[in-house]
Amino acid sequence: MPVDAFLLLSFGGPEGPDDVMPFLRNVTAGRGVPEERLLEVAEHYQHFGGVSPINEQNRALLRAIEADFRDQGVGLPLYWGNRNWRPMLADTLAQMRDDGVEFAVGLATSAYAGYSSCRQYLEDIAAARAKVGPGAPEVVKLPHFYDRPGFVEPHVDAVKAALAKVGPGPARIVFTAHSIPLSMARTAGPAGEGLPEPPGVQSVGLYEAQLREVARLVAERAAPELAWDLVWQSRSGPPQVPWLEPDVNDHLRTVPEKAVVVSPIGFVSDHLEVIWDLDNEAAATAADLGLAYARAATPGTDPRFVRMITDLVREAMSDHSTARSDTRPTPGLGRLSPIQTCGAGCCPAPARRG
Repeated sequence: MPVDAFLLLSFGGPEGPDDVMPFLRNVTAGRGVPEERLLEVAEHYQHFGGVSPINEQNRALLRAIEADFRDQGVGLPLYWGNRNWRPMLADTLAQMRDDGVEFAVGLATSAYAGYSSCRQYLEDIAAARAKVGPGAPEVVKLPHFYDRPGFVEPHVDAVKAALAKVGPGPARIVFTAHSIPLSMARTAGPAGEGLPEPPGVQSVGLYEAQLREVARLVAERAAPELAWDLVWQSRSGPPQVPWLEPDVNDHLRTVPEKAVVVSPIGFVSDHLEVIWDLDNEAAATAADLGLAYARAATPGTDPRFVRMITDLVREAMSDHSTARSDTRPTPGLGRLSPIQTCGAGCCPAPARRG
C-alpha cells in the first residue's frame, strides 16, 4: 500500500476551564496521582483561561506542514489526533477510515526515545485502531528526530538570541527536558536495558543519552566557550518515587555565573510546561537569586523544523516497507548509533500505582 496520509500525534490539552480537570484525569489515569496534585496543576492552566497553548501550536504546525507539502510536491492529506484530549486519536482514525485512508505515517511531537515520548504513542495507535475496528488505517510512527539538523539548528539560534538578551559577561547554558521516573529513564532503549557506559559510570537510558547529545550539539554550535548543564523540569510523580534530577529550580541555586540561559531542548513548542515552569517558576527563582535570565525558544514552526518533517515523510514514502520498523535510520548530527529495531522490549511501560 502506498502512503496516503500524514498524521500528527500529540499530547493534547484543554480548550477551556471546564476541560481542565477531565483532561488531567485522562493524563494521570492509573498513575495514583492524588486529587490535590491535580488541583495544583489545574491552577497553572487557569492562569491561561483554561486553554493549553499546545492546541493552537499544533494547528499552526499543521498549517506550516501543509504549505511545505505543497511547495515540495507531497500530495498527502493531513490529520491530527491526541492522546489525552480532543481531537482524540480514535476519532481521527475513524475519520481517516471514512475518508478512504489505508496507510499513514505519523509524527509524534516528541523527538526522543522513551516510554512516554515514543513507546506510548505506539500503544495509542494500537488502541485507537482496535477501537475503530475493521478498516482502521495502518499508521507507522516516524523515527526519532532529536539530532536532525532541522531540530538542532533552531535550538542553536534560539540559544544565541537568548544569550544576547542577558548581556555581556560569562553566562551558563542550562538545558532542560521533562523529568521522568528513574526506572523509566534507565530502561529507555531498544532492549529496555539502557546503554552501556564506561566502568564505574552508572548506565543511562536512551532518553537521557539522546538529550545529552542534543545539549552537546547545541552548546558547541551556539557558544562553545560557555559551560552547560542538562537538568530536568515538570516532575509530577509521588515524592517516594525517584525521578531524574536535579530540578531546574534547584540547579539554578548552584550556578556560579551571574547570568543563565535556559534552553528547553526536550520540547518542540512553547506549551504550558515551558511557559509556566520556565517563564514563571524558573524565572522567579532566577530573580530571587539575582541571576540575569533568558529562556530560549523552541522550534515551533521554524521553516527548518517544518522542512525536516517533510523530509521524514518523503523518506517514508520512498521506502515505506523500511519505515514500517518505526526506526528507519536517518542522517543526523549526533554520535549515537541509529536505532535499528524497535521490538516489544523497547522502552517498557512503567509499573503503575492504583
